[in-house]
Amino acid sequence: MVPMTKQKKLRNLEYYDLQGVFDGLYARSKNGAVFNKLMEIIRSEENIKLAYRNIKRNGGSNTPGTDKQSISDIEKLPADQYIQLIQGKLAWYKPKPVRRVEIPKPGGKLKPLGIPAITDRLVQQCILQVLEPICEAKFHERSNGFRPNRSAENALAQCYRMIQRQHLHFVVDIDINGFFDNVNHAKLIRQIWAMGIRDKTMLCMIKGMLKAPIVMPNGETVSPQKGTPQGGILSPLLSNIVLNELDWWVSSQWETFQTHTEYEVYCGEKLNRGNVYREIKNSGLKEMFIVRYADDFKIFCRKKSDADKVFLAVKLWLKDRLKLEISEDKSKVVNLKKQYSEFLGFKQKAVKKGNKYVVKSHMSDKAIQNETQKLRKLVRGLQRPKSLLDEKRMLNLYNSTVWGIHNYYRFATHVAYDCGVRIHNTIRIVVRNRLGKRLKKQGNTNNRYILEHYGGSKGLRYLNNYPMCPISYIQTKAPLYKKKEICKYTEAGRAKIHENLKFDITVLLMLMRERNTNKSIEFMDNRLSLWAAQYGKCAVTGKVLWVDEIHCHHKIPLENGGNDRYQNLVIVYKDVHTLIHATLPATIQLYLNLISPTQTMLKKINKLRLKAGNTAI
Repeated sequence: MVPMTKQKKLRNLEYYDLQGVFDGLYARSKNGAVFNKLMEIIRSEENIKLAYRNIKRNGGSNTPGTDKQSISDIEKLPADQYIQLIQGKLAWYKPKPVRRVEIPKPGGKLKPLGIPAITDRLVQQCILQVLEPICEAKFHERSNGFRPNRSAENALAQCYRMIQRQHLHFVVDIDINGFFDNVNHAKLIRQIWAMGIRDKTMLCMIKGMLKAPIVMPNGETVSPQKGTPQGGILSPLLSNIVLNELDWWVSSQWETFQTHTEYEVYCGEKLNRGNVYREIKNSGLKEMFIVRYADDFKIFCRKKSDADKVFLAVKLWLKDRLKLEISEDKSKVVNLKKQYSEFLGFKQKAVKKGNKYVVKSHMSDKAIQNETQKLRKLVRGLQRPKSLLDEKRMLNLYNSTVWGIHNYYRFATHVAYDCGVRIHNTIRIVVRNRLGKRLKKQGNTNNRYILEHYGGSKGLRYLNNYPMCPISYIQTKAPLYKKKEICKYTEAGRAKIHENLKFDITVLLMLMRERNTNKSIEFMDNRLSLWAAQYGKCAVTGKVLWVDEIHCHHKIPLENGGNDRYQNLVIVYKDVHTLIHATLPATIQLYLNLISPTQTMLKKINKLRLKAGNTAI
């Protein structure tokens, strides 16, 4: 399935009338409020429906847990039954055992993942939705991993700013040994409590999730005493809560250090701490700024002596406060003027350009090796496909892998050399040896993305008339430095992300709250999406529909093998719906007179009638 974008996730709050609720939680958290009645929101029908909507498009939702069930089993349940199921789990929660799987990593290593039962994933999603706005108000600006409207791009932009604009050329690289496997449960619960989250029922549920039995690949069951399971819905948020204390501790040593005298001044709406920094430079404080993505972080310093002291201080702080050990082999202080420092698959250093230093960045050597191996494997699969359909599927996979490489690594200043020379030189030989004369310079494609991004490349080739995107055709893009004001839980922050919905959502909310015991949760959810996608209009007549005029039509009826998926549904005016299914000539004529369709409308009606198993009019 296509991954859900941040914008779509944001819209989901509006569809289920929770935007105001979550905005309120965020604002209260900003003001230091204490939350001890969160279960009321977590158990609400709207929140439970939203959890289904958010989780169903996640590819992992199709992976069964220990109960052998996936989201496809949940989507068939009537909406009321689904709500009762999750509310029952929330009322007396006991997590089912987590299924442990091991997926291969580049280099031959295995990465452990925990797969909870699908009902446990939905429960975790219900909790996540309520906790996220509270925690977002407390998180540091330069925490970038697993957060809405934050990404690896933002982390890189922050690093580039430290090097080029703030001239911080010494960096402390620290690698935590097995972070996710070594999180202290008691410490984590105390950190959640310190954030003002004090609903004891919910805290007990989180404790239960952390200590849920794990069924190992060999069938053995173990009870974890520490760690957050990778693969759990809540784990990314919990990991940010654990390291949020580190972010603010580092920040308090310089960036947010409180002086006895108020030196700050406001420049418009922004606080300027320049005067503070000038004062504390004369003290014994060490200048330092953290940039973090999940458990990967860097601390930038101005002087080597400061960086050495910061390295020791952070090492001891992690051990004493969070009970975490660092990898001595992978942790070090780097002089960016002389060496590269690796971060998130990139390597970066400071090089002199004129009278200043600028960033020079590449894909890391490990990333180049891994991506090259990935593409080689895909080309080998194209050598002897089982059928033309299999060949097209493999080509789609190859192309999407190339797009993924280009979209992620384009923020490296010298990515053109990495993709155009280092990776391309290897892949070109593999392609020539395995595909040979089957590749042509001419062909056809109706893929808009390929035409837009690769249509101008001389390296574009065609296999059986289907395009094969060149790895060498890439352009560098400067990473975007996203301002902290961008936030999905404030009106001003949302205005910087998207425009408001261009229609009255009253009807949408009435549809959302409508009770229908015969319709599945999948049907009820997709109906909202369709109504919004069609701007509240009939797909045939273009008429704006009120709630009692809306009919959601199955293109292929359920009795003929149809389903409740989005692609099989369409919103139409009630009279149009009757006409689509009508078989008696008198009924057909009656509704033709009522609708008075144009030729274009009639064509659409006939198309829907044929799919429904009726004859054209």
